[in-house]
Amino acid sequence: MKKLLLVALLALFTSSINAQVYYQNGMVASDNMIASEVGSEILQQGGNAIDASIATAFALAVVHPQAGNIGGGGFLVYMDSEGESTTFDFREKAPLAATKTMYLDEDGNYISRSNNTGFLSVGVPGTVAGLWDAHQKYGSLPWADLLQPAIELAEDGFPLSFTLAQHAKNFSENSTDNEFIRNFLTNGTGVPLKMGEIWKQPELAYVLKKIRDEGQDGFYKGEVAEKLASYMAENGGIITMEDLAKYNSVERAPVTGTYKEYDIISMGPPSSGGATLIQMMNMMELVDFEEMPFNSTKYVHFMAESMRRGYADRAEYLGDPDFNPEMPVDRLTSKEHAQQRFSNIDWEQASVSDSSKFGQLYDGQSTTHFSVIDKDGNAVSLTYTLEFSYGSRLGSPELGFILNNEMGDFNAIPGETNRSGRIGTLPNQIEPEKRMLSSMSPTIIAKDGKPYFVIGTPGGRTIINTTFQTVLKVIEFDMRVDHAIESMKVHHQWLPDRILYEPNTLSPDTKAALEAMGHTLVPRSSLGRMMGIIWDQENGVFIGASDSSSPDGGVAGF
Repeated sequence: MKKLLLVALLALFTSSINAQVYYQNGMVASDNMIASEVGSEILQQGGNAIDASIATAFALAVVHPQAGNIGGGGFLVYMDSEGESTTFDFREKAPLAATKTMYLDEDGNYISRSNNTGFLSVGVPGTVAGLWDAHQKYGSLPWADLLQPAIELAEDGFPLSFTLAQHAKNFSENSTDNEFIRNFLTNGTGVPLKMGEIWKQPELAYVLKKIRDEGQDGFYKGEVAEKLASYMAENGGIITMEDLAKYNSVERAPVTGTYKEYDIISMGPPSSGGATLIQMMNMMELVDFEEMPFNSTKYVHFMAESMRRGYADRAEYLGDPDFNPEMPVDRLTSKEHAQQRFSNIDWEQASVSDSSKFGQLYDGQSTTHFSVIDKDGNAVSLTYTLEFSYGSRLGSPELGFILNNEMGDFNAIPGETNRSGRIGTLPNQIEPEKRMLSSMSPTIIAKDGKPYFVIGTPGGRTIINTTFQTVLKVIEFDMRVDHAIESMKVHHQWLPDRILYEPNTLSPDTKAALEAMGHTLVPRSSLGRMMGIIWDQENGVFIGASDSSSPDGGVAGF
């Protein structure tokens, strides 16, 4: 614990250095350096990548509460050193009382923001079940040992970072109608903590101890579940004890593809990430990059057109596989489908996104990702989320953790699709116990049958495209992992029909040329917060980097 406090203090008073780092025996890259150190300590104790991932995830729930969570859900992709792979789906579910029209008034009109604010926006959390199931099958150290670092951080506290101190100030000034979030970063005093002050979370420590001692039942049954269900019922929510008791994570086969000599192992539905990533990578195989230099007009145009087609298919076909058994994932990830989509790209003119068809708005940044690899080369790519920053901003004062607002990821208005990006297609309409469609894209790129590049990022709908471009930059343009993470990224998602780009990454001439082709360009401060690890087997070293847009992020290892 003393080492973790020292790490936190050093992070407060030193500049963030995001250049890639090198370790030989194991590595963790996450959105918070304290959590990365927790994972690294587990590796040093002889734990494997799954063990380190579980400890990192619980630590992030304490030190990175805007996205790290036990009140949300996500996905885990695992590949062992021999090339065997699997995934765990612990996406949140719609409560049993949910209906497809629950966000419409009696006249059938959408009630503004009702699906992403308030108690009806909360999905049944999945994180604890997913981590428990992964440990039951692939963990090596005792479950309690993996919870203990997070419990100590919650109980003893840790020094607040500049980022969290800014959040505390903002909550105090702007959340006057929400007592829980207003007091969240105050140690119960109502006075926002300042950078460097110790933040303690005794209520969260209580919940984590229940999970430590009782496994997943410590969350989904017993005292914690009773308190959570009572809190929801008292405030108009619809999550019940039955919802919590019935929740289950699912181990699923990964969605897989190839790019030249590399294998792609990623998350299948209800994540749309893997299938869409593979579809776009398949289109990349059809171009000559010597004629399409990185960051050129032709390059950005082709990126946007590939993304446009991938996201159109995403909105039309993908959803929860338990409710959509006929999803054409094999066809979407086939080389033949990529050839068909590639064939109608005009190299001189932007396509038009037809609002009578498909698309999706990009969504919140309250997702976090971490990548882990152990000394034997077993790798985990894990992305989990609360949806918006601090999710619903709701939580029981007795329990101390924040609840998600993931119901907003369902299609709220059945049948309505328009140019603003609202989607009403059937696969992602609300049904009881259904998992909402996601863009999270935890991915492992394999080379010669072993993990090579372990990657992922938060960023809502931009996640897939950030992952796509980072993979391409490492493989096709031979970039270092830190350069691949930091260099120019763009985003197009079919609808709204526009290219998001990071400021100062496109030249005036390139922007003018793209606009002349019919593209609409919109600057966005940053796209994603990528965490990546490369296993350089030839030199026996792991190379990792965290995105500079993650101010508390970092890579730890030994």
